Amino acid sequence: MADDRSKRGGADRRKVAGGEGYEVNYFARKHGITKDQAEGLIKKIGNDRVKLNAAAAKLK
Repeated sequence: MADDRSKRGGADRRKVAGGEGYEVNYFARKHGITKDQAEGLIKKIGNDRVKLNAAAAKLK
């Protein structure tokens, strides 16, 4: 949930919250990669979900 309750909607869904373990685990499980690989991608690429999905697909 967003800290500012007036800012809600889809914008938050376009990012992967690297600091949230459950979200990193979900991303890793979704792409069939390890949690360490997912964390590495987030550190390297950033938290843009589209870019991360493309990079994770190359790891398979």
